Amino acid sequence: MDVILHLGAHRTGSTTFQTYLRGADAQLAGQGIGVWGPWQTRKGLLHGLMDPSQHPAEAQRAQGRVRLALKGSARRGLSQLLVSDENMLGSPRACLRAECLYPEAGNRLRRVAAGFPQLSRAVIQIRSPEMWWASALAFLVARGLPLPTPAQLGRLVAAQRGWRQVITDVAGALPRTELLVTPFERYVMRPDRLLRQASGLLYTPPMPPTGIWAHRAPSLADLREALALRGEDPSALPQGEGRWMPFTQAQSAQLREQYADDLFWLRAGADGVARLTEDPEADQRRPDRPPAPQERGDTHDSEKGRLAGAR
Repeated sequence: MDVILHLGAHRTGSTTFQTYLRGADAQLAGQGIGVWGPWQTRKGLLHGLMDPSQHPAEAQRAQGRVRLALKGSARRGLSQLLVSDENMLGSPRACLRAECLYPEAGNRLRRVAAGFPQLSRAVIQIRSPEMWWASALAFLVARGLPLPTPAQLGRLVAAQRGWRQVITDVAGALPRTELLVTPFERYVMRPDRLLRQASGLLYTPPMPPTGIWAHRAPSLADLREALALRGEDPSALPQGEGRWMPFTQAQSAQLREQYADDLFWLRAGADGVARLTEDPEADQRRPDRPPAPQERGDTHDSEKGRLAGAR
């Protein structure tokens, strides 16, 4: 039985993907594919597996519990098991404490691998950092954390740890496992296409007619309400509606440049540690793209008007 880990990350459409998987569970089982999502992994199945403070005997019990569950899935005749839980990488709260992306990803996944001895593939979905942090911060503020200070935002921007470092750590922790990287901007609205890439299926269960986009970040209005309910000043947030973007334009540009560098590294082969898979359909909707620059630049150039005689 092939075992595939879907690692998230948080705020990259992982809940959308899991919602799709749960709705398609019966159809996937008919194709010999099982799914463990948070509805199962967070009910004790992975408890203690990634905890560095565990006594060796307790860690062995956690590994044994997972291996026993794997044997149960294999007895059902499954040819493939997809395990989806973004907490295997860490948590947004831990990222904010460390002021960088998933500082313990490698160590956590080494412990995960001890419970899943026969991993065939791991999938990680990445997102432009200014959008990832904006979504993560909105999520955390809505759950009680204070608004970030300008100094804290500056340190997030200046952090040297981007997706390249996270991916390298994941690959080091899973050296015999194929590592697939997908961009949020291309897959968030198409969890069926993400499943196709992760599993190798030629035909995946259809999407609901209305589509899926679950667990979206709280809007500015939601955050103002949350601050007011706990006695804080809603005017500390910017005016307007829609998404909260905590970074300045210059900071956002710096984070986008970091993402461009990470994507360039992935497209160039990622030093052999991972494979980037981008959706081949160029006309697919791309939600949540970074704001377009206000001044003309290279991205405004096109082929239009370059033929002889064009005006």
